[in-house]
Amino acid sequence: MEAEVLLDITDLSVEYASSRGMFGRHRQRVRILHDFNLQIRKGETLGIVGESGCGKTTLAHSIARFIPSLCGEVRFEGKNTFEFDATAMRAYRQEIQMVFQNPFSSLNPRMRVGSIVAEPLVTHTNLDRAARTARVETLLNETGLGVEHMNRHPHELSGGQAQRVALARALALNPKLLLLDEPTSALDVSVQAQILNLLLRLQEEHDLTYMVISHSLALVQHISDRIVVLYLGEIVEEAPRARIFAAHRHPYTQALFSSTPVVDPDRRQQRVNLSGNVPSPASPPSGCRFHTRCPHVMEVCRAEKPARRRVGDQHWAACHLLAGQT
Repeated sequence: MEAEVLLDITDLSVEYASSRGMFGRHRQRVRILHDFNLQIRKGETLGIVGESGCGKTTLAHSIARFIPSLCGEVRFEGKNTFEFDATAMRAYRQEIQMVFQNPFSSLNPRMRVGSIVAEPLVTHTNLDRAARTARVETLLNETGLGVEHMNRHPHELSGGQAQRVALARALALNPKLLLLDEPTSALDVSVQAQILNLLLRLQEEHDLTYMVISHSLALVQHISDRIVVLYLGEIVEEAPRARIFAAHRHPYTQALFSSTPVVDPDRRQQRVNLSGNVPSPASPPSGCRFHTRCPHVMEVCRAEKPARRRVGDQHWAACHLLAGQT
């Protein structure tokens, strides 16, 4: 039995305005996400992977309502967040939190750790000073820090400690969904493992749902239940973690996985080399957006957008090569 859907994204489209020419007089609309559909189930960890510029962070910012969306729906527990008034949006902010790639850029350098973690409590709750302080101490202990860190400024912390502070702040209001945008990429390798294990423990203790954005396939393999592969703003493959690592079907996913270094020196891995660069989102290719780089391109790929096909148990891919395959 599948878990209840926590977040349901339907036909989501997001555009940015880019300026060209002298003094930016010529403005062009760039569509990053187009008719995007995705579901996140309660209690799962969904991994989002893909090259830079494919729309991963834009997706997270749209879910968090940091940026406006052109059309579509983002339903949280069945309610369309695009229809929320100020009161409903304030409540939504408590249910969903974001942890950014570089913790130092998301922490106010003039504030002490205690005030940083307590800030959501000041904004969204009526707790008095003593109750806020007790809550902050609990959060710091849960994330592997201690009360001795409360009076420190961000510049006095290591990268791992700063990311723990960001996690403590994100957990302050007992959210249901955490959006983790490259949460370990700015950290040393040894610290990355500590933060990943901390995330797994916090998820179990607080009954959290994660959406993890990453370039690292090793990270999503370690932490994710289900993985979604994006290319130029569209989902090209989606499957449970074990299945997508064992039998990735889309040519882009195959190239992405083949670029991952192999630790075992006796194991040989055939590299899939892609020609060309990722096309500009301002003028995406017709048909399949991957056809300009695909080693298996056919004429139909240039003319028709591939449908999302089931290619296995809970495994979907969008590729003309997979037509009729299961």
